This record gives sequence, C-alpha cells and structure tokens, in this order.
Amino acid sequence: MTSALMQNYGKPELEFDHGKGSFLYAVNGDRYLDFAMGIAVNSLGHCHPALVDAITKQANTLWHTSNLYRIAGSEELAARLVEHSFADRVFFCNSGTEAIECGFKMIRRYFYNKGEPQRNRIIAMSGAFHGRSLAAIAAAGNPVHCEGFLLADSGFDQAEFGNIKSLEQQIGENTAAVILEPIQGEGGITVVEESYLRAIKDLCDKHGLLLMLDEVQCGVGRTGSLYAHQQLGVNPDVLASAKGLGGGFPIGACLATEELASALSVGTHGSTFGGNPLAMSVGNAVMEIVSNEDFLNNVIDSGNYFKEELEKLINTHSDLLKSVSGTGLMIGLVCEIDSATLIAKLQEQKLLVVKAGGNSLRLLPALNVSREEIDLALSILKKVLASW
Repeated sequence: MTSALMQNYGKPELEFDHGKGSFLYAVNGDRYLDFAMGIAVNSLGHCHPALVDAITKQANTLWHTSNLYRIAGSEELAARLVEHSFADRVFFCNSGTEAIECGFKMIRRYFYNKGEPQRNRIIAMSGAFHGRSLAAIAAAGNPVHCEGFLLADSGFDQAEFGNIKSLEQQIGENTAAVILEPIQGEGGITVVEESYLRAIKDLCDKHGLLLMLDEVQCGVGRTGSLYAHQQLGVNPDVLASAKGLGGGFPIGACLATEELASALSVGTHGSTFGGNPLAMSVGNAVMEIVSNEDFLNNVIDSGNYFKEELEKLINTHSDLLKSVSGTGLMIGLVCEIDSATLIAKLQEQKLLVVKAGGNSLRLLPALNVSREEIDLALSILKKVLASW
C-alpha cells in the first residue's frame, strides 16, 4: 500500500510494536537494544511502570481543558522545575522547538517593554541545532536546513562555536541575547568548556545581553545533573527544555527568571495543548525520579564506565574510531570510518544508535540503563568493529 505520509522522513522499514525498558521489539519479534531512545526522549526507557501508572490514572480522569482554566498538575511541575533550577517561572508547551520560540519571543518582548525595540537580534553558534521552525533554523543558520525556507534576514547572527572573539565581533547595538547548547547534540556531542561559557556570560553582563541555553537534548538528568549548565557554574536568563521531561510523552518547557518572564503578560503568548493534564502527569512522574541525587549520581557513574570502555575500543580500533566525547549518558563517538555505515551495521546486529554531525554517532541510552545493558552494547560494537 502506498503511504499517504509526506516523504520528509524517507521510507523507514523497521517498525516496532512494543518496548520494555532498554529494549524495543519489532513486528517480527526481533529484539533491539535501544541506545537512541527516541533521540534522548525516553529518559526512563520504554513503558516505565511509574510513567504508565501516572498517565493511566490521568487518562481515566481528565485529558484536556485548555489554559482557560487552572491546571493543578502544571503548577506542581513548574514548582518542581523552579525548585531544582535557576528559574522563577515556567511556560509549558509541547516540544523543544516551541520552547525555543517562547524564549525568542520573551527576549524580544523584554527589550521592547524596556523601550529598546531595536535590541532584537540574537546570536547563535556554528554547529547549533534549535529545531525546525522558521525562527529555529534561522538562529542556527545551517544552510541545509534553511534552503528554500528563509526569505530575508530574520534577526539572527552566528558566531563560531568555541571562539569568544568571534562572538564579541558579532555583538552590536541591536544585539539582545546569545543562545547556545551546553552540549551540542546534532552538532556532534560537543561539550562547552566551563571557561568558554563563563566568558560568554561575562560578555553578556558587559553588554547588557540575555543568555539563553538550549537544553532540549542535554537536560533533565541526561548529563548527571538536572540541567547540564549546573555543572559549569553559569546560570542563564532563560532555558528551553523538552524531550526527556516527558519520558516519551510530548512536552516542552521554557524556564526563565522573574525579570525576563514578566515580559510575557496576559495574552502575549499561549499554547492550546501546553500544560495539559496528561503531559503534566507524566512530567511530574519523571521529575520525581530524575531529581533524586542518587539517581543522578548513577547516571554519572554509568556514563563514566561507558566512556572508559569506549576509550579501550578506540585504542584497539584506532583505524576505525577517533574519539569519544560527552557528559553523563550523552555520549558521542567520532569515527574514522563512515558513521552512517557503522550505524547501519549496528542496527543489523540489533543495536540502535543515532547519527550526529562531524562523522559521529550518538549513544543515548535510558538514564536508568543497567551495567549489563551497557556491556551488551559494547559487545555488539566490538563484534561489528572486529568484522570491519
């Protein structure tokens, strides 16, 4: 049967009908070890009992009312996020891109309200990825994503990632803010150096700019702290969160300081489904687990073990693999061989991973992945590399 779907995702053949923990099961019964997790979305694996229980209970009571009415679950989740972050206020939406859009609007409205409407330009970094909306692709400036979509300048500039002088040269009288990912995901699991982030923050303070962080992929426990920047000692003014916050259910959140959040007065922004009871029930269940200090410490321990074992593989196969990067369980493996080919061969051996920039692949297991499951992934990697 010819599919009625648009073809922007190509024609994938592999199909799954159920999942449990770190494993997905294809329609033919084959079992796959999932170290992609919906691109860092299924933060607690597939069908985690606490999440299943939360959404089942909520589904039997109330699904949707809209934000015309009070939603207690959204107030509860916002309070949890505020308690464990820099933020004072939270706006809920349905995706990372929407959280990014909210942050952009907030930044521009903030300066507009201050009587400085000319300060509306936002600087992003090379290698960045902030989503697929028009504003998000304009910010990142990737020609592949922008071609055929952007008709004129959209108010964004790009600086070279890791080059503080490049950023300083982009700052002008119309600059409002800087946005970056503490760990670039699509860009190849490139970790921001603490000194670089501090230098960016200093520039923002010097020029009266706002700092926005995109933690859509690296947030919600992925690095061993609730948000990655918390390990770097620099707080932003606004942060975009999504993916792992819903554990597989669509959710987005834009976190901000009180001063910046005040720019969004009644009627200036909204979302039909944002903060809906179903999403909030799952988000609260996720936060109940991932905000636990012991849980986060285990993410760090698991990530350190995984990276140490990957370093051994690199030493053994230096002609095939180049380097490993990342923090916690957000791990990148840079290849000497074609990474897409390696990903395909790993899939043939029932291990799922994700491609990233710079001829690399991403390893994004569930945050509660077991040591045995990590060892299984390593054994599959070893097998594939040995047969190259």
